[in-house]
Amino acid sequence: MTDQIAAPGTAAVEASGLGRKYRRGWALRECTFRLPAGRVCALVGPNGAGKSTLLALAANLLAPTEGTVRLFGEPPSAPAARRRVAFVAQDKPLYPRFTVAETLRLGRELNPAWDQAVAERLVAEADVPLTARISTLSGGQRTCVALALALGKRADLLLLDEPMSDQDPLRRRRMMGALMAEAAEHGTTVVISTHVLAELDGVCDYLLLIGGARLRLAGETDALQAAHRLVTGVHEGPGLPPGLAGHTIVESRTTGRQFTALMRPGAAPVGGDWIVSEPSVEEILLGYLRAPDAPPLLTRSARAASAHAAAAEVVAG
Repeated sequence: MTDQIAAPGTAAVEASGLGRKYRRGWALRECTFRLPAGRVCALVGPNGAGKSTLLALAANLLAPTEGTVRLFGEPPSAPAARRRVAFVAQDKPLYPRFTVAETLRLGRELNPAWDQAVAERLVAEADVPLTARISTLSGGQRTCVALALALGKRADLLLLDEPMSDQDPLRRRRMMGALMAEAAEHGTTVVISTHVLAELDGVCDYLLLIGGARLRLAGETDALQAAHRLVTGVHEGPGLPPGLAGHTIVESRTTGRQFTALMRPGAAPVGGDWIVSEPSVEEILLGYLRAPDAPPLLTRSARAASAHAAAAEVVAG
């Protein structure tokens, strides 16, 4: 499927053949994509898929074993890139003896573009006292302080590694709302990783799916949905139903006589008595995770200007 729409010019993150190997093996391999600036991107995949490694490489906390990653055209180690990026790790490392107020003061001293009002507002909305020491806070409260530091920096790119995993449902909703409001107001690019697919439904407009240390899907969520169809109906007998020949089947399942397939439509119409619908984002993600041999799929805007991307199919977006 060919797209005629030109990709946006500015990439907040661009990776080319990016990989990181540990003693136990590859945590990330041959990862090539671009993330346009201004997007709110869900970085999705099961535990151990390579999400944290990708974020750590972008945050300049790890060096790649192979390939490169650039932020707004600069390597992550460049001072210009570091000033534009804020990273919140899973463990939210903060100085335990500092009070919340002292922690925010540290952020103000270290960041020239610091926005004290935003940081204090986020802490207040989470009901975290400024006088409390970090060591006395719950996990959810420490997350709120870490996010306040990230937003107070006024970074152009926020890298968030499963930031809501220790939040209760009410606080998660409030914090996510505050985060998205700030990002929308200032055009901030956000990359937020999670393995809970429903957590980011309706929040993110871009998607990166990593499975088995490799990039599986990348692009606008609506374009990826439009590139797939969910087919259901009755099928008896072995093999693929004849009416689906000529279409790329990502994943199929049979329960009794009920046949369900996630597919990428070909040029010919689907033959036979089938119910054809557009899948949800969660159905697409689950389909690719259950089918590790399905070829990767990138929209035009997600395709990096690299020979590594040439083998990946490109869809509209």
